[in-house]
Amino acid sequence: MDSTRVTEHPTSHERRQPSAGRPSAPADPRGALLRTPEPLQTPSSSAALPAQARTGDAPTGQGTTTPCGKGPSGGQGTPTPPGTGPGGAKPSTPGAEHSQPSDAGPDAHRPRPAPEGIPAQPGGEQDRVAPAAGGGERRTGQGLPPGGPMPMRRDGDRLRFVGAATRRIARGIDLDEIVMGLCRATVPTFSDAILVYLRDPLPVGDERPIGPMVLRLRRTDRIPEDRDTDGGFLTAFQPEPASELSAVTAELSEVRPGGALAEVLRGVRPVFADAPAARAALPELLGDDLPMPGGQRAILAPLRGRRRVIGAALFLRRPERMAFEADDLLVAAQLATHSALGIDKAVLYGREAYIADELQRTMLPETLPRPTGVRLASRYLPAAETARVGGDWYDAIPLPGSRVALVVGDVMGHSMTSAAIMGQLRTTAQTLAGLDLPPQEVLHHLDEQAQRLGTDRMATCLYAVYDPVAHRITIANAGHPPPVLLHLGGRAEVLRVPPGAPIGVGGVDFEAVELDAPAGATLLLYTDGLVESRLRDVWTGIEQLREKLAATAQLTGPDHPPPLEALCDEVLDMLGPGDRDDDIALLAARFDGIAPSDVAYWFLEPEETAPGRARKLARRALSRWGLEELSDSMELLVSEVVTNAVRYSTRPITLRLLRTDVLRCEVGDDVPQLPRLRQARATDEGGRGLYLVNKLARRWGATRLSTGKVVWFELNRS
Repeated sequence: MDSTRVTEHPTSHERRQPSAGRPSAPADPRGALLRTPEPLQTPSSSAALPAQARTGDAPTGQGTTTPCGKGPSGGQGTPTPPGTGPGGAKPSTPGAEHSQPSDAGPDAHRPRPAPEGIPAQPGGEQDRVAPAAGGGERRTGQGLPPGGPMPMRRDGDRLRFVGAATRRIARGIDLDEIVMGLCRATVPTFSDAILVYLRDPLPVGDERPIGPMVLRLRRTDRIPEDRDTDGGFLTAFQPEPASELSAVTAELSEVRPGGALAEVLRGVRPVFADAPAARAALPELLGDDLPMPGGQRAILAPLRGRRRVIGAALFLRRPERMAFEADDLLVAAQLATHSALGIDKAVLYGREAYIADELQRTMLPETLPRPTGVRLASRYLPAAETARVGGDWYDAIPLPGSRVALVVGDVMGHSMTSAAIMGQLRTTAQTLAGLDLPPQEVLHHLDEQAQRLGTDRMATCLYAVYDPVAHRITIANAGHPPPVLLHLGGRAEVLRVPPGAPIGVGGVDFEAVELDAPAGATLLLYTDGLVESRLRDVWTGIEQLREKLAATAQLTGPDHPPPLEALCDEVLDMLGPGDRDDDIALLAARFDGIAPSDVAYWFLEPEETAPGRARKLARRALSRWGLEELSDSMELLVSEVVTNAVRYSTRPITLRLLRTDVLRCEVGDDVPQLPRLRQARATDEGGRGLYLVNKLARRWGATRLSTGKVVWFELNRS
């Protein structure tokens, strides 16, 4: 019968079944069949064993059989491995003694490499390395004790470990993540413990460090105590097994110029602990009172960034574990290099993030003002943690006459450029608000400013002015989402305001609309990041916002509006996982207003008798309000301010008193020049009026209007 041989290629998902009378090959803990190297056999010894057991002569991963399992005689035979003579004996060929060790037994095997690149994981059943006859090594197949990973004895193991460790280190973004990645990647696979020291402070970029180099212990890691079955970590190194590494090592180490530690760090290459340079450097790093590890059970690896040394890492092994080898220095060098470069980039990234945060923080108001008759609350959310700057802003600007301007805007994009443009537009809006221009005029000047900044500087903005005395609000819009007004009874209304064109288009007019602002109502101004995302359009989001406000108001009842801070939090809770595509600015204003009974208003002709009449009117109003104890101070200050207005004005003067938490007096005239506080000389007849106002009033100021100016001052009611 033809004895043509057929070669089979076993696949990874097929397990070969042992034949009858054929001993199965030993399997490793990962479930893969292991090929057993076959020693040289004599004809007499090979004849006593079945031929099926001698499979180690075939190439790894392949087996050979005869068709139907029949031999040349035509009877039931056994497969004959290629390269063997009659009877199964391997012929004596040159080099055969080197391909298979002569002292390996029939149950010796070679394990397959781990698939994930880390050759041994702690706590699992691993292979021991046992001495073999002739001075060699062999795998015993017995498990190591818990906490004792198998040493990396092959170059492939080290390459896979370095690849997996560097990938883990590279996943970190900030400094702590990179240092933790180094510790978790090396313990326990490469070392039993690690100490990471970094410069304090860490230099950033091209900055030149000032002062001596100081290393601070940044992080330590070690095999947990419950896996330490031998009763302690490096007995010679740590006398107390229960104490942490950070408790027995020096937290700060000053690197002395010209010292042993400085020489090791300058050399950059990792060194063993028994090297002469390391023996002198370790006491300087860890402290003189701490026993040093002996032999090659510690590696000191400098961490060098792009331009300078930024720290050091110390890898340690237990006495019962195999010491480091020369090739482990290359592994430590790779780990130190990748970690140092990652730390360098993390420091640069942290500095950029700090600059961006500071820029955004200074562009937005640090605190909101507390104008009369209105309460304010705000929120700002960046688009993402990695991009904390954007073009959204909000502002609240006090205006003359106890009014307040409410502004919210959105510059295209969320980058440093958008934040810079936003800062310029916000500053322009504050300057225009100080001129007390109408809302539509403010938007017109903002549009001109955006065109001066560049042709592609686009933004949306909504500008509103609230008058607490008249209980009215005037709103102008430049392509911004409309505001939502939450009434006291719980009804939420989307205000109908002219949409307008975005700022930066140029050549368009803006319209303003005046609406009622009843006491107890809440106005919500926001940017489109709150209501628009990839999952919903802007009008769907506005409707959801209106429903959210109405539902929140129902919780407190029809007679009590919800607290402003809690209302802002509830509004932000409507954001889903896919709704954070843009940064969000939110400004909420609760209209309290000023009751008509707390307002006194008069017109005075610019005559010499105007100051005396103003004193009488002020005294009468204070008597009606029960504030007679303030009459003397109020009469003196009103007389001085009205006298200054009468001297220069040509039209009737306005005098208004407001009773809120303070007593406020406002005097308006048609002269645009603002008064200045100056020190009067002894021979001057005048010039002391504002000096008295500055001394007696709680606050005072002057604001230029389009028709003149308003000088105001406040007195404490108590």
